[in-house]
Amino acid sequence: MDPRTRTALAAALAATLALGAAGCSDDRKADDRGNPATANTGRAIGGTPHKGGTLTVLSNQDFTHLDPARNWVIGDMDFATRLLYRTLVTYKSEPGTAGGELAPDLAEDLGTPSNGARTWTFRLKAGLKYEDGSPITAQDVKYNVERSFSPDLPGGPDYAARYLAGAEDYRGPAEGRQLDSVKTPDERTIVFELRKPFAEFPYATVLPTFTPVPKSQEKGPQYDNRPFSSGPYKIETYDRDKQLVLVRNPHWDPGTDPVRKAYPDRVVVTMGLRANQIDDRLIASAGADASAVSWGKLRPESTPKVLTKAEVKARLLAESSNCTGMVQMHTGRPPFDDIRLRRAVQYALDREALLTAAGGPALGDVATALMPAPLFGGKQPDTLGIAATGDVEKAKQLLREAGKPDGFATTITVPTGDKGIAEAVQQSLGRAGIKVTIETVDPSAFYDTIGDTKNRTDLVYTGWCPDYPSGSTFLPFLFDGRYIKEKGNSGNHSLFRDATTMELMDQIAAMTDVRQANAAWQELDGQILAKAPTAPAVIERMPLLVGTNIAGAFGHTSFGGQIDYATIGLKDPANSSSGSGS
Repeated sequence: MDPRTRTALAAALAATLALGAAGCSDDRKADDRGNPATANTGRAIGGTPHKGGTLTVLSNQDFTHLDPARNWVIGDMDFATRLLYRTLVTYKSEPGTAGGELAPDLAEDLGTPSNGARTWTFRLKAGLKYEDGSPITAQDVKYNVERSFSPDLPGGPDYAARYLAGAEDYRGPAEGRQLDSVKTPDERTIVFELRKPFAEFPYATVLPTFTPVPKSQEKGPQYDNRPFSSGPYKIETYDRDKQLVLVRNPHWDPGTDPVRKAYPDRVVVTMGLRANQIDDRLIASAGADASAVSWGKLRPESTPKVLTKAEVKARLLAESSNCTGMVQMHTGRPPFDDIRLRRAVQYALDREALLTAAGGPALGDVATALMPAPLFGGKQPDTLGIAATGDVEKAKQLLREAGKPDGFATTITVPTGDKGIAEAVQQSLGRAGIKVTIETVDPSAFYDTIGDTKNRTDLVYTGWCPDYPSGSTFLPFLFDGRYIKEKGNSGNHSLFRDATTMELMDQIAAMTDVRQANAAWQELDGQILAKAPTAPAVIERMPLLVGTNIAGAFGHTSFGGQIDYATIGLKDPANSSSGSGS
């Protein structure tokens, strides 16, 4: 183990997180407009939970994926890795900046680097078991890493594909092929050989790719319906788009798991509800809803009902998501293969209107760069210097230069819950003559839809959150064209392929000085933005309302402000009941 590499990394990441937190702290002191951040950021609410009862999750959608090989939507990752399955390493269950710190999970420690951080070795804890009592082995972790390469399991994290040696042409284990760069010398030891140094590799092992899946349980795409539990809960029933019920896994040993507390006896996710209906039920907090939390963020139109009532506002979590919402343009075909038309979108976009549609200044900020503020030491730079309301005349000038003086027509895809944001995009671009048609998709199908690169629309509105506080988890995943997939494409929804950008990414990734690399990522952010593959719009908070019987609830900074399910529970378990209904 090279303590200098790890210490320098930890110090740099801690400094980044601390600066980001300081920026939020200053905002809270200055804000007297009823910003929900004045109440419930950086701390848990509801007191200490008691063991037992049923926690209900009210949702307007199904999960995108629960298969750990495919799970790369931040809310799904939070839910599954805290309740259903464990990873080699995980995040501490702490509010505020402490939530950015790593803790061993299946592994005994955070991994041992060798060969200049090109090789990482993890030793599994003794006595780990699945839901049926069978042992969890290093070979099972290796198997899930390998199956994450399978063409029929698209959409998951691709850190393994980016960093593991010999992974370029690997297509998964279906034909008996193994990935030689993942070695398991015994049942408790797993060794990863990387194609280049990667000092941040322990952060990658937080992702569901590094969850164990026994080969005997393999069901291909159907594994999505019934992942085999290595965590504190197992699936009792899963009725797609309707309800998921989790019950305790009797073979989970809390002695091996210092992070998860598993307070509730049952977790019931009720799906298919209308978003405003969820808000109203949680505001009223009657019956089983007193023991419920919201899966999705508070709707903008519900905000006044919450912020004007002290008792309700006290139950609102509002951590920053640290995710940048943006309009991504398909740069691989007309019209957006023309940089002038892409820049016209950047200038025409009214980011203030998008912020209003997303809940207003109490629940977010206008984005002025690609990476979120913590990756810039606490404040985004204003690289392009475009007014927040846009510059319509400059947009029209760019359209004329591109031979489109009368504008052009295009289509944008958004989840159904973001239709208001899409309408703000439509209206603001329309001012310059860009006529936008809106296509809405059920949230659970959204990423699969826009990940179909041949059949998707020219524009999509989506966001990206760093998997951990480093530019290496943001810009390469959004703008490295070497990892674009025809199906299940993730991150790079602008289909951006730029040789200079990719060369610079490789140079930064090879830097051994973490502070130098951070500065280089910050500079590259502006260089990419000038090439206009996307138009950053909003940095949103994650406003989540909880019921009056909820305890230990907080938005986790490393899960985009989503509720941390590892330590949430109930004040009075006897007053909970199974959540259901519509």
